[in-house]
Amino acid sequence: MKKAAIVLIVISAVVVGYFVLRPTQPALQPALRNDATLRTTTAGDVVGFIGDHGAQVWLGIPFAKPPVGDLRWRTPRPPEPWEGARETLAVGNICPQMASLLSGDGLNPTRKVAGAEDCLYLNVYAPANSSELPVMFWLHGGGNSIGHGGSYNGARLATARDVVVVTINYRLAHLGWFSHPALKTGLPSDDSGNYGTLDMIRALQWTRDNIAAFGGDPNNVTVFGESAGATDTLTMVASPLAAGLFHRGIVQSGGLRITPMSTAQNYASDGGHEMSSREIVNHLLVNDGTVADLRTAQARQEDMQPPDLRDYLYSKSVEELFSMFDTSMFGMINTPDVLGDGYVLPASNAEEILSDPDKHNSVPMILGTNRDEPSLFMARNPEYVDTFLWIFPRLKDEASYLRAVKYGALAWKERGVDSLATYLTASGNPNVYAYRFDWDEEGSMMGYDLSKALGAAHALEIAFVFGNFTEGLGLGYLYDASEAKDALSDSMMSYWTEFAYTGNPGTGRDGKDPEWLSWGTDGKSSIILDTVSDQGIFMMSDVVSKASIKLAIVEDPEIADQRERCTYYVRSFRWSGDFVQDEYDNLGSQGCSAYDPADLDGF
Repeated sequence: MKKAAIVLIVISAVVVGYFVLRPTQPALQPALRNDATLRTTTAGDVVGFIGDHGAQVWLGIPFAKPPVGDLRWRTPRPPEPWEGARETLAVGNICPQMASLLSGDGLNPTRKVAGAEDCLYLNVYAPANSSELPVMFWLHGGGNSIGHGGSYNGARLATARDVVVVTINYRLAHLGWFSHPALKTGLPSDDSGNYGTLDMIRALQWTRDNIAAFGGDPNNVTVFGESAGATDTLTMVASPLAAGLFHRGIVQSGGLRITPMSTAQNYASDGGHEMSSREIVNHLLVNDGTVADLRTAQARQEDMQPPDLRDYLYSKSVEELFSMFDTSMFGMINTPDVLGDGYVLPASNAEEILSDPDKHNSVPMILGTNRDEPSLFMARNPEYVDTFLWIFPRLKDEASYLRAVKYGALAWKERGVDSLATYLTASGNPNVYAYRFDWDEEGSMMGYDLSKALGAAHALEIAFVFGNFTEGLGLGYLYDASEAKDALSDSMMSYWTEFAYTGNPGTGRDGKDPEWLSWGTDGKSSIILDTVSDQGIFMMSDVVSKASIKLAIVEDPEIADQRERCTYYVRSFRWSGDFVQDEYDNLGSQGCSAYDPADLDGF
């Protein structure tokens, strides 16, 4: 056992170090205040500094009161005014999360929990002497449980393409999304459970009220985000409270699945999530020694009066609230989020929301995924990877690995792009654009071919969008120096910012890129984004549907056996709620009834 544990530690240290992120807050010289950046906000004056590429930068501006004390699990309030000029020279606290690379804690965190509840800060990057420029408002990814806005340097995107970039923090995990009946106040927003979502809306309200002072146009705001941030972008589209606060949306590797309130609140035995609010209370009662086990905890919880249970929850420290979780999966934890409370977010599904123009905020949209999305999470998975001499990773079976990546990526594209584009265009929105990011020109790590192991993996497009390959989420060690890579980044920044200006990426800000057609125009669907040294940039006609994925799984002659076929079905449809037991049992000529889906569902 000890030997196996050492292997896992070594694999994690080596592979995560290459595949995920280097620390997001590298040691830098303190920024020097520059009074040319003095600006007035509704809460007081702020002064920033001159950053990379000559950008004017303001870091750590509060956009809400600290959500501490009685404001934990409550709607964010506007910030308290201050006197004098507040220096905004460093990012604010990150929101509480499990310590990880994304929190800046390195490969071997010395603390289990990072961040502080006083964390509602945003950052602004603007060209010098800017005025009425489009605003690009970034929502970070991380499963809505890790990450922070300070990881993303918007200086190059802002200065190269004349936009104002805003990045924000928002409450995470069960501090951001948590609905327990004992916390109810009778106020719909306070009782929604969607505190992270409300933080984003509050930051958009701050942007509406203040961004003109920083050179931005409050009437031209593009919300864009990746992964969970892309899902959160779609929640802005779905939320009636966000109406009028933004004017375009870019969804990078996202999707929209609303969590029912019963799932978020109920005990697991009553159909709730394994980490629903009631289950979290059970764990807290066990962890602090109040009761001996989870069964006893449920009985104790049922006996507690709502005021006492509320006081109990508010008495818990951040460390105690995270005590039942570990730091696997890069620190991400599995708690319910994006709750269908009926006020902040509709208690409905993506098709019902996005197909009806009266049920969402209809704005021009870009939707996209990466060709090899799941490889980021698979490339260190012992199911697929062996190690040689303890530290050298190798794919066990390259062909089966690439098949698994393909089917996982197709399912992601179906739920994150093609189905959503179909819904939005059905609602009458003519300005829907789709892409697939295909860049896969990584080198090798100790003989491990990253172009195969990672390829166009989840999150790798972020560096191209921000034009930054060396810090934060740049993953600089994956991106070899290349004129073709830099040219692709320039094209993507050009498309993204032309969309921010006009709602149509067209031929980019420079007017020199291949034309990006809206969904369904001339029979085309998505644009492929790749280097000229590979495929280049071009429109394609393919549309992925649930039916096409299922047919491909059934008919694929390269699939080795029925168990493998059944595995692809389970993993393609487990997250989207489209798993159909009867269809699974009768898949293909042999069916899958011999295989318990729970045994196949497992990154």
